[in-house]
Amino acid sequence: MIRFENVTKRFRGTAKPALHDIDFEVTRGEFLFLVGPSGSGKSSCLRLILREETPSDGRVVVLGRDLKTLPNRKVPYLRRHIGAVFQDFRLLPTKTVFQNVAFTLQVIGSSSAFVQQAVPEVLALVGLKGKEKRFPHELSGGEQQRVAIARALVNRPQVLLADEPTGNLDPATSVDIMQLLARINAGGTTVIMATHEAGFVDQMQRRVIELQNGEMVRDERHGGYGDTSSLPSLAPEPEKGAAAVAALTAVLELHREIVETGTVDSEAVDAAVAAAAASAELVVEDEAIVASELAREEAVEALIEARIDEAPPIIVPDSGDEAAVAVTPRAGDAVAETSPSDAATGASSGAREEPARPRTAPIPTVEELELDVAELGLADRLGLGEVDPDDQVGPTS
Repeated sequence: MIRFENVTKRFRGTAKPALHDIDFEVTRGEFLFLVGPSGSGKSSCLRLILREETPSDGRVVVLGRDLKTLPNRKVPYLRRHIGAVFQDFRLLPTKTVFQNVAFTLQVIGSSSAFVQQAVPEVLALVGLKGKEKRFPHELSGGEQQRVAIARALVNRPQVLLADEPTGNLDPATSVDIMQLLARINAGGTTVIMATHEAGFVDQMQRRVIELQNGEMVRDERHGGYGDTSSLPSLAPEPEKGAAAVAALTAVLELHREIVETGTVDSEAVDAAVAAAAASAELVVEDEAIVASELAREEAVEALIEARIDEAPPIIVPDSGDEAAVAVTPRAGDAVAETSPSDAATGASSGAREEPARPRTAPIPTVEELELDVAELGLADRLGLGEVDPDDQVGPTS
């Protein structure tokens, strides 16, 4: 039905061809996905099938006609058997839904009776019954795409080309469009769809041709999208240590059951063993890292305990009736030196433990002199009393 024979397509001004040595065949009633990154040549293949472009080398045969040798005057007759759906809908904004769909039939000269019969049928097929008088701006994005699909199907073509038909739609609407395309294909129409939607390709498991840099790298029956490592994942990342917690929980549940009932449930044992195995797999992966971390922590703890054991106690004398306090210092704290006499005095008066207090020098207090202003003379009150010879300023020159 559609055949590419060693097709190469070059565009003027570009050194690298858009398509290079492409060779495949599509049979009647087949659903084909063209996948690949942007610029890989998917849209170029669709334009060649629609006869918008001609191949630089090789042959493209559609419905038994070689498109390279097909005269331009016969191209419109070929396109009557090919429907096209685009990402940007391409609807006429000043015409209603009915008029947009009927326009295709009017261009090819269909009778008014056929238009009045075919348009309502195809609108009902795509789920737009009752919206014939709406304008495009009154419809949602999914409804506008349905109008575009109805326009492509109203002439009952043998081939339907879809270039990213779900690219501008939300996920829920995209699912509806894909279900519609699947129903159309089930009716016998050949569907060729260029897409980036990995989820739809993997779920539908139809034929997949993958293009990269203009070359065909894969042609797989009942295939998937391929390498999805670059696609974003919405699945939550597994929590670190979750397997170990699950294993511990299973073991504790098993132990509790044994204590309470005295019997063991085989299902509980299997669950505990499975959880422990899962935990062990994670532990084995990070065994070297975990071992080094544990060794480092144990060494630090041993060093701290050794310093605590070797440090002598601190005796802090207290005033009043309180006795001196023997305090064991923490690691890193300064150890105060005590004399044997202080230790003996503290022991004889009865020692009690309390936190060590910081040693700070007391702030000296200065006694203020009280002056009787009444006893001062007038000169002293005005600051004109006895003059200190050291206060005099000498010559400045």
